Formats: sequence, C-alpha cells, structure tokens
Amino acid sequence: MTTAHLEAEILKLPRSVRAQLAERLIASLDEETDIEKAWILEADRRYQAYLNGEGSVVSASSVMAAIRKEFNL
Repeated sequence: MTTAHLEAEILKLPRSVRAQLAERLIASLDEETDIEKAWILEADRRYQAYLNGEGSVVSASSVMAAIRKEFNL
C-alpha cells in the first residue's frame, strides 16, 4: 500500500476517527529519543548539584555581559 493510497483511505474515515488518529500520530512524534533522555538526566544531575551547593553558579546577566563583550555587542 502506498502512502497516497493510505491517505485516501484515511480521508474516508469519519472526522472523529481521523481526529483521534491524528492525535495518536502527533503523540508518536513526541516520544523521547535517547539523546533527549540523556539531556533530561544531565539537567537533573546539574540541578541536584546546584541544590547540593556543588559547582559554581553564574547569573544570566553576567553571562549576557560576557557574550556582549566577546562579540562587541
């Protein structure tokens, strides 16, 4: 079955069924990849380190000032 044929068959379905199918298809695109999962774990690790007082913290204004200085903005 080709994509075009599948699309034609889906468009024959009632609107409510197409809406449900569309929701499921969109949800399937939002599944976390291994990379996303790794970033979530890293963010959690960094947040826990912050809560435990480990490492250093730099304010957003300091970061932006350094970027402006670096790029002569």
